Amino acid sequence: MPDVASLPGALGVSPGLSFGSRLRGYLRAIGAVIWKDLAAELRSRELLGGMLVFALLVILIFNFALELDVRTRQTVTSGVLWATFAFAGTLGLNRSMAIEKDRGCLDGLLLAPVDRSALYFGKMLGNLTFMLIVEAIVLPTYSVLYNTNLFNPGLVLVILLGSIGYVVVGTLLSAMAVQARTRDVLLPILLFPVILPVLIAAVKASNGYLQGLEAADILPWLNLLIVFDVIFTAAAFMVFEYVVDE
Repeated sequence: MPDVASLPGALGVSPGLSFGSRLRGYLRAIGAVIWKDLAAELRSRELLGGMLVFALLVILIFNFALELDVRTRQTVTSGVLWATFAFAGTLGLNRSMAIEKDRGCLDGLLLAPVDRSALYFGKMLGNLTFMLIVEAIVLPTYSVLYNTNLFNPGLVLVILLGSIGYVVVGTLLSAMAVQARTRDVLLPILLFPVILPVLIAAVKASNGYLQGLEAADILPWLNLLIVFDVIFTAAAFMVFEYVVDE
């Protein structure tokens, strides 16, 4: 585990520094948190491994449960994919913040003299990286099992936008839920009602690309994903400091 004590030097913010220097320090702090998460995961492999095994189990269960013809399978592809991503993502979000809490790293991060929004964006981008890695493995596996071509640039765009919205909200709520003893149960209860617009829009847009619909039919769902991502990223930036306060 990288030394959390090294994080204060990653920012070095001082009122006398120029805006450019403060911005570079802010980005270095974000990069330091991401590097810490990636380095810790490379050593333990407990977070990414759990998410991947869970996601593969879900699509295998759906594969054997849905004894459908080829055309019907294509109509349920987007729903199966996003159910898999949502469940695996929730597992990853829960474990990501719980690991910090159980190892005592969360207190060290919060004591570091950096803007707490930098800690949020570092954790969020780390969680997004893990989720995208799982999705990159799930997509070809799903294509083989369901005999469905998922190599569609539009589908990839939808997955990226949907994953960003999911992780933006999930990272904020997991930081809130980790303080509770029932955090494993509390996070899904808090997360799924808030994230429902993202899941609906992602399923509809994914299905549109897979069915070859016109761009005009898909655009409203893409716009909803983009607006959700922007609004909740800004909201998380403003409220994260208060969420992690004891």
